[in-house]
Amino acid sequence: MSTQKTVLFDAPGPRARRRIILGNVVGLLVVLGVAALVVAELARKGQLSWNLWGPVFTSDAWQYYFLPGLQNTLRAAAYAVVGAVVFGLIFGSGRLARSRTVRWASGVVVEFFRAVPVLLMMIFFWLLLGFNTDVEDPAFLAVVIALVLYNGSVIAELVRSGVGNLPKGQSEAGLAIGLTGGQTLRSIQLPQALIAMLPALMSQLVVVLKDTALGQIITYNELLRAAQIFGNGNGNNLQTLTVAAVIFIVINWALTAVARWLSRYLSGRTAAATPDVIVGDATAAPVAGG
Repeated sequence: MSTQKTVLFDAPGPRARRRIILGNVVGLLVVLGVAALVVAELARKGQLSWNLWGPVFTSDAWQYYFLPGLQNTLRAAAYAVVGAVVFGLIFGSGRLARSRTVRWASGVVVEFFRAVPVLLMMIFFWLLLGFNTDVEDPAFLAVVIALVLYNGSVIAELVRSGVGNLPKGQSEAGLAIGLTGGQTLRSIQLPQALIAMLPALMSQLVVVLKDTALGQIITYNELLRAAQIFGNGNGNNLQTLTVAAVIFIVINWALTAVARWLSRYLSGRTAAATPDVIVGDATAAPVAGG
């Protein structure tokens, strides 16, 4: 990646570096100014009063709202990540199969679930599972299924591109020692691709965690919904949602830091290039190839 940057962009000279520093300072001052205006406006409207912030820091708020909501968020994310990895490995391998029919069918499944919005899938499965009275928690299942299908499709593309980035000599070596195409894929190519993809998989976990918040639309009692319920009861929605946002930021920052550390640690340890970590829209997840 550093080689590409050297080729594509000239190193900035002294004047350019001074301009960059000046731009950063001006940008920082603008951000601080806007933040000061926001704080002043909140203070003017009484939103900084301890009467509104105090209830957020009580033991009842954390025992009955924030911590249970965070637990539900992490539970849904954990199930979704495991399911998405399995889904991604199956359909990612399917997209690499020698059979044209298998490749076509896997491609249709992956592209379909990548195209459908996560919230739409959550609502669909919530309504579908709601008709079955034997299902104890249709909202939880709907959140997990939707996240598995969407993020699993993204991971399938990571698998396909990760294997595609391996040198052709890897597959040729497997065939030369008598392995079939499928055995070469499972024994030689996939293990190397998975190691190279670990940073990207970690960053995808950030996407999964953020998308669990969509479950509040279908009444899943995750962190955002728990904060809303508490805020509605105490008349301090701004304060409770701020605390929920800080919790999300801390967790996602930690995951992003781990992903970047993995990217540096694993760089050069496999035959496949370790993709850069991109956190944000799942459709823009790091894909180390076409």
